[in-house]
Amino acid sequence: MWSTKVKTLSRSPHCAKVSPRRTGPRSAGTICTIHEIDEADVRPFIAKELLEGETLKHLIRGETSTRTSIGKDNANETSRTVVGRVGRDGGYSRDRLGTGTVTTEAGTGALVRTRDKIEISVTAKLAPNLYILQGSPDLDMNHPDAAGGRVAVLFGPDGILMVDSQDEELHEKVLKTIRTFSSAPIRILVNSHIHSDHTGGNPFFAKQGALIFSREELRDEMLHPPRQGNGTPAPAPDPAGVPVMTYPLGTPGAPAVTIHLDGEVVDFIPVPASHTGGDTVIRFQHANAIYIGDFYRNFGYPFADQANGGSIRGMITAIDMIAKTAGPDTTLITGHGTLVKKADLLPYRAMVVDILAKTKKLVDQGKSLDDILAANLTAPYDATTKGDTPASKNRFITEAYNEVKDK
Repeated sequence: MWSTKVKTLSRSPHCAKVSPRRTGPRSAGTICTIHEIDEADVRPFIAKELLEGETLKHLIRGETSTRTSIGKDNANETSRTVVGRVGRDGGYSRDRLGTGTVTTEAGTGALVRTRDKIEISVTAKLAPNLYILQGSPDLDMNHPDAAGGRVAVLFGPDGILMVDSQDEELHEKVLKTIRTFSSAPIRILVNSHIHSDHTGGNPFFAKQGALIFSREELRDEMLHPPRQGNGTPAPAPDPAGVPVMTYPLGTPGAPAVTIHLDGEVVDFIPVPASHTGGDTVIRFQHANAIYIGDFYRNFGYPFADQANGGSIRGMITAIDMIAKTAGPDTTLITGHGTLVKKADLLPYRAMVVDILAKTKKLVDQGKSLDDILAANLTAPYDATTKGDTPASKNRFITEAYNEVKDK
């Protein structure tokens, strides 16, 4: 048997608000919302991250869109037209792992990535019934360490609980790999955050029987996005992929939902705005593991999706929360890069604090964003930061600038 406990302000073991449509604000004391999906409740959603080399002003999505790529040297800007849809993690949606074409000043060529070459493999076994799945390396230009986002799978006689659902193009490969070690039904899927390399497979797994959980903010972002850059509505999502069980931030560090499944106790713990405004970490108590998502990364520089409510300062808060939640031997499951322990987060935290302070000092001196980018503030960290591309550095510094310029 499996059970779900949702904490409420009144300490009731259950909460219930069934809403075929949004009819108004959540009632006081309701910590979880159960949503029924109908066509009237589904609104378009939009990509909110960046293509490699882009700055925050290029947060648009379209079937065909013209972008400006900002390199290390602003004098070397180049324009390019992207054919295909841009996904929430900054890559392509339907063509993201397929055969989309990029036109640049250098000419036209097929994308080197191809979904046919990507394999989904079990890359770690954190407990007899808790496995980690990842895509092949070197085939996803946004995530060369491993294609798409990392997936955690808890399995056993009560069914399967998944953390995140990978890119849209890879969902069948994810299921095929799961079926190599479990034939149990997929019962629960929780999204760590909104980006498409973590939510792209939602519709597919919902149709396999999964009940999708997420932060309220994540669901609202899917249903109420801004319009595209040209003012037209964004494409509508598949209704099946929209989370139906939601929970708010609540008390930072406290579980909003607890799942008892397959002999494990799984806590969904909301995180204050960090990578996005709707992040959740997922703790597996018996396995002594926590899926922390993307607010920490050891491949490339920090990325706070500020258009989706993310915050560089919030990453410091999130790291401090994990320091209290995790033990010294707790395995921290990142969305990208390698698995880490909480001690590994300390240098990352120190770097974020340092960059914010240096950026603030330059802003106080009247320096422009271009001046600050030219200052190469990340230089002390480049040698120890894998994937330290000019785009990753510039994005990080731009986000730091955005947070300190008016404060």
